[in-house]
Amino acid sequence: MLRTLLTRRWLTALALALIFAVVAVLLGNWQFSRHQERVAARDLVESHYDAAPVPLEDVLRGDAPLASEREWTRVQTSGEYVGEQLFVRNRPREGTFGYEVVAPLQTAVGTLTVNRGWGPNAENAATLPDVPTTPEGPVEVTGWLRPGEVDLDRAAVEGQLASINLAAAGEQWQRPVLGAYLVLESEQHVGEPGRDIARPLPLEPPRTGLGAHFAYSLQWWLTSPVGLILVLVMARREWQDTEAGAGTARPAKAKKVRIWDEEDE
Repeated sequence: MLRTLLTRRWLTALALALIFAVVAVLLGNWQFSRHQERVAARDLVESHYDAAPVPLEDVLRGDAPLASEREWTRVQTSGEYVGEQLFVRNRPREGTFGYEVVAPLQTAVGTLTVNRGWGPNAENAATLPDVPTTPEGPVEVTGWLRPGEVDLDRAAVEGQLASINLAAAGEQWQRPVLGAYLVLESEQHVGEPGRDIARPLPLEPPRTGLGAHFAYSLQWWLTSPVGLILVLVMARREWQDTEAGAGTARPAKAKKVRIWDEEDE
């Protein structure tokens, strides 16, 4: 069989099968890394989301970015809103797109960008939606910290943002902001806990599903040896056919008997 495999045709087939196996293993590893990322993100959310809130100053100070392990930390702080709300474009909710509404809250440790919720699109892109404004006076807010988003490098429209990029928001508010933003859970007037505050629609909880990445990784890993197995099986079959043909003796050709030979006997 080795002689059969060492022919050019089967060596080429083996090389292609080996390339497929390597690619399949690499794709399986990539899918498994995606699965691990999802598991880490889920564990991070589940460890922080329903925890008791901690003071903002215990987690965040100045413009230093939020540490990755502190994302989704539930915090509480108080302050006053000190600027106009900005509208972040193209934010999905329940299958439709609208705006997320952010506002600057002046706290004891700096200006905190607060994501107050979601509002639907207006009649056209140049018209801002009608959503509740920020309350006047000191308020106490509770929510979850998220890192700022990357700058999408799109031309800024007055009163709008392409993403929750903290530098871009601070530029429009003309003030430096802290190194994370707050997804608002609740807000209330200081000293008046029973007084309702109108706000945009609260954001939906983060998704913690793992998806199908682990199943895809198993599929790729299990598929990786298939090409090699097929090549070996087909090469073995060809070798067996060759051996069977070589082992079968060709029947001797019958000698013609001539009439005069018979007469000589």
